[in-house]
Amino acid sequence: MSLQHEAIDKAKGKMEKTISALVSELSSIRAGRANPQLLNRVMVDYYGTMTPIPQVGNVASPEPRLLTISLWDQSMMKPVEKAILASDLGLTPTNDGKVIRLLFPEPTEERRKELVKMARKKAEDSKVAIRSLRRDANEALKKDKKASNITEDDLKELEKDCQDMTDSYIKKIEDLLKEKENEIMEV
Repeated sequence: MSLQHEAIDKAKGKMEKTISALVSELSSIRAGRANPQLLNRVMVDYYGTMTPIPQVGNVASPEPRLLTISLWDQSMMKPVEKAILASDLGLTPTNDGKVIRLLFPEPTEERRKELVKMARKKAEDSKVAIRSLRRDANEALKKDKKASNITEDDLKELEKDCQDMTDSYIKKIEDLLKEKENEIMEV
């Protein structure tokens, strides 16, 4: 029978959020394929409010290496193009007066290795965050033991549960990273 403890439940929730954040960050690393999610973090001034591009128009991927943006308000054409140019995507938008097109060049070997490094750094940052959450949970457990709310045996079992949970989340991070590395290095 496994014991329940608020500190472990809290840590689990935060670890889930860490994994979600990593998934989101990894999806923003482009691997030669056009992914509409790349534009989620490119902000444009939409009538005085900084807004992600997908919220000012329809973003589609008609071909593997092409994104199209059909704006709801044609007067936003220039500001959206400027926002894309100013972003770290390294893309040059073209337009025909109605639709903005983003053509994704095939990344060079050097660029692929750079992208893998970025993905590894994001994964490592997530692992550090997970370990930090484990440490916080263990400290809360020790406080409870000190306050005589749990026994020494309960403490040991809860710490083991916390470690097992941490290991499973670290493995999830490694699996996500491996998947992303394969996607990036695929030619």
